[in-house]
Amino acid sequence: MSDGAPQNPLTPGLYFVATPLGNARDITLRALDVLRDADVLAAEDTRRLRQLMDIHAIPLAKRKINAYHDQNGAKARPLLLSLLEDGKSVAYASDAGSPLVADPGFALARDAVAQGAQVQAIPGPSALVAALSVAALPTDRFTFAGFPPSATGARRTFLTELAEHRGTLVLYESPKRIAVTLRDAVELFGDDRPAALARELTKKFEETRRGTLADLLSSCEADPPRGELVLMIDVAKPEADAQDVEDALRTALKDHRLKDAARDVADRFGLSRRDLYQQALALKDHL
Repeated sequence: MSDGAPQNPLTPGLYFVATPLGNARDITLRALDVLRDADVLAAEDTRRLRQLMDIHAIPLAKRKINAYHDQNGAKARPLLLSLLEDGKSVAYASDAGSPLVADPGFALARDAVAQGAQVQAIPGPSALVAALSVAALPTDRFTFAGFPPSATGARRTFLTELAEHRGTLVLYESPKRIAVTLRDAVELFGDDRPAALARELTKKFEETRRGTLADLLSSCEADPPRGELVLMIDVAKPEADAQDVEDALRTALKDHRLKDAARDVADRFGLSRRDLYQQALALKDHL
């Protein structure tokens, strides 16, 4: 591979490049192409991107890797925006996983769009999606809430507000705080709520612990997990009152097709879509 100018110059714009969570082979061919051909490279962690490029024999080709992270974003952003305005192609890679998912790239994307730059995603690894894949919890609806606050009061308020969401709740958490977060979750959500804790996804010590919130708390107290963690909680469904379900179905059938009405009401109350379809079918004959 040549160490000269990019082999296939990219269309000017900002490219958000997803990078491996741990296993260096979990990168797409397109991502490698973009890292090879971009005029400008930027990264949340310059050393990690340099290591990744070395592993895959992607030369810097006289380019430098510009640091862009939470601490220096305000200072580093104007340079990247000016390069975009000059018609350069800029590739930004997060520390690991997909940019903008619990990542400092948001402000860069917002400002690039505001000045009319083309912004493209180069999709690939995501801890959020990988964790949901192995959790054995419902994935048809989920809420990603990032990292809970570290302060006790703020964290409890944060979790209390999320209790109203329907579907699986996904959080990122640090090993130092996972036990206190689980204690709050047990108290606020109930100790029998199904949950899963994934750690070190795609890495040598990858592990997924499953059970109730109480099970996970006991497990983390007895054997504190290390590494990067994703906590997933199956948020409780509302108690289904028979009359409330029937009323909801009647209302839904006024504006929706039978199948859609049954699906929406089933999801709202956490009931079987098949059962609600049969109930809706019977009700429709009397509307």
